[in-house]
Amino acid sequence: MKAKVAPARGRDGRFGKDDFVVDVETATVTCPAGQTALVRTVKDGSGRADFAPHCSSCPLAKRCTTATGGRTVTIHRREDLLQAHKAAQATPEWQADYTGTRPKVERTIAHFVRRAWGGRKARVRGMTRISTDADTRAAAVNWARLATLGVTYTGGAWAAAPP
Repeated sequence: MKAKVAPARGRDGRFGKDDFVVDVETATVTCPAGQTALVRTVKDGSGRADFAPHCSSCPLAKRCTTATGGRTVTIHRREDLLQAHKAAQATPEWQADYTGTRPKVERTIAHFVRRAWGGRKARVRGMTRISTDADTRAAAVNWARLATLGVTYTGGAWAAAPP
């Protein structure tokens, strides 16, 4: 089973956590402007790096934060593991393996809920009718997927289209 570590992107074009250099060994974080802050850890092993003293005179402050108290970067208690997984998933081998094996059901559920299938809202009243309606729409999603894959029913048996 492969899990993808989500990238830490900044909002509105600002710097995200991935733009900062986190050094777990020395417990420091370096910002894109080159300023370094120490990580203050808490009981559970996580921590925070505060850049408040550096932000007031920084030329990149507008691209970094809107907070008046300066930028703060939160460090996960297993930051070393997160960094290792992010580095691994940047390799072409990992991406090819993930693309070939990632669960397609998540995409189907998202399509069912958000798109034309209307899975988010009930169109009828009563639990029995709602269940029947959802089952019917789920069957329609499955039939659409089978048609996309080229699966046909001929001669009393199902057959997949040749690759």
